[in-house]
Amino acid sequence: MKHKIIILFFLFSILNYSQSFKATVDRTSVGQNEQFQVYFTLENAQGKNVSFPNFKGFNVLAGPNQSTSMSIINNQVTQSATYSFVLSCSNMGDYTIGSASIVVNGETLTTQSIKITVGKGKTQQQIKQEQNQDTGVSEDDIAKNVFIRAIPSKTSILQGDQLTITYKLYTRYNMATPQISNLPKFNGFWAEELTMPKQLSFTPEMYNGQRYNAVVLQKVALFPTKTGTLSVTPFELEIPVLIQKKRQSRDIFDSFFNDPFFNTTETYNYKAKSNTVNVNVQSLPDNAPSSFTGAVGDFKLESNIEKTELKTNEPFTLKFILSGTGNIKLLSLPKLNLPVGFETYEPKTSDNINRGGVISGSKTIEYLIVPRIPGKKEIPSIEFSYFNPVSKQYVTLKTPTYSLNIEKGEGEYDPSISGFSKEDVKLLSEDIRYIKTSSYDFQKKEDFTLIKPWFIFSMIIPFIGFIVFVGIKKRNDKFSGNAQLLKYQKAEKNAKAKLKSAKFALSKNELSNFYSELSIALFGYLENKLNIQKSEFTLELAVLKLKTKNVNNDIISRLKTTSEKCEFARFAPSTLNIDDANLLYEDTIKLIVELENSITNNKKKK
Repeated sequence: MKHKIIILFFLFSILNYSQSFKATVDRTSVGQNEQFQVYFTLENAQGKNVSFPNFKGFNVLAGPNQSTSMSIINNQVTQSATYSFVLSCSNMGDYTIGSASIVVNGETLTTQSIKITVGKGKTQQQIKQEQNQDTGVSEDDIAKNVFIRAIPSKTSILQGDQLTITYKLYTRYNMATPQISNLPKFNGFWAEELTMPKQLSFTPEMYNGQRYNAVVLQKVALFPTKTGTLSVTPFELEIPVLIQKKRQSRDIFDSFFNDPFFNTTETYNYKAKSNTVNVNVQSLPDNAPSSFTGAVGDFKLESNIEKTELKTNEPFTLKFILSGTGNIKLLSLPKLNLPVGFETYEPKTSDNINRGGVISGSKTIEYLIVPRIPGKKEIPSIEFSYFNPVSKQYVTLKTPTYSLNIEKGEGEYDPSISGFSKEDVKLLSEDIRYIKTSSYDFQKKEDFTLIKPWFIFSMIIPFIGFIVFVGIKKRNDKFSGNAQLLKYQKAEKNAKAKLKSAKFALSKNELSNFYSELSIALFGYLENKLNIQKSEFTLELAVLKLKTKNVNNDIISRLKTTSEKCEFARFAPSTLNIDDANLLYEDTIKLIVELENSITNNKKKK
């Protein structure tokens, strides 16, 4: 009972003090590149949903760092929670730190904005020299104790084979949260990010005879798409390194307090950069079979047919499954050549990829086929060839030949029984309706009547329908004979489908899948709209083609920013939250719409 009274007394004492949320800085006038701190302090309250300003114009070197305190003076209890940031500014001028907000008991408290004047400051070299004097540590010392290694699984590889690069951070210092400044560029490679743990953790590791704390930042599987010497640019991080300042005084008391426990720390903003990886890519042997389309790895091919005894107008499915290790995304089968009397539609393709280490999985291609003519029919075999880098040989796989017995059926087929949607097969049901030849009891009409209006319309409507039919037929034939035009027309539709998949992943809080689908939607749209092969796609090539189409520079600039955010989020999804993901999703939709309008309008002007 006594403990309860004490607790109630503390709570009552806290409530006697007014609640407040304030922003302060250690100084309002600073020099260029000079570090200073900003504090957001909540007093005598418990808050939630804290929101910080975006610090536009400033460099965030560290933060937010949180601390709490409680004091009892004359039986009065006060408590506070403080969020602090370490900032700097590179350019001179007047700047404003915006308001922060926090929710307390359903009410939103906000801080006042703060004016900061940035004058001419010391050069980076002078700042580094002063830091070295304070800490006794030079930049070369930091470079030896904080660095990133790009570790390739091999440096000589065949075109199309998998190369894995592991990016690992080593440190012997304490540090605040690093910020990614530049992600590596994989020009000449098809890149697949490998699965990483959601929470990164440091583990002790020996390197060159020294003990470090090491953490794997990223693992990427690369498949070279061309030969020669290819380079992978460095992975770059801005790392706030925490180094203890040393006292320079010879005073006996200072010597006593020169114990590490009493020393303050200096935040040194160090830019760590990994090594550049150079890879020698060799071409494949020349004796490739005709069915080889570039697949490298180890695969197997399976096929199955739904049924072999069926009737005309009765749909059935023919499925092919490619599985194994290699670049599953780029696998493709030769075109299915059906004999006369069959109709089919664009196949459904789905991928199931395992990104645990060596890329593996399966690709399923499913055809919906409708027989139109009865009789004994045969679906020919399909060949698929790949190069096995272990045996260093080309391997050709074949599916069996399927014999079908087709009897004459009645009525129209029902597409729902095949598992395909009606939209997938709507073109397959537009067949000729034959004239009925059974006898009728015709009677001659003696009375002559004038031509009625409905008769005139009944004569015109078939003519209009015929013109529409011819137009649609010509359009379909045009698309069928021009794969580039077909991709151009379907670019927006395919992007919408991927955006829908991204939204579904976001609703289930699967951020990794969300960012992957969002990147595929944006880059897939550009590939189709600009006629760029998937294996050759780079953002630089897409920007160059957009400029030739007179797309506004502002849209191109936003494309670069959005794509960088997408790639950053793919490789570091834990740094962003649901609100960031929603905002990125909305920005990507607006960008695709504006790109579509700009490209279409410029094309009409020509």
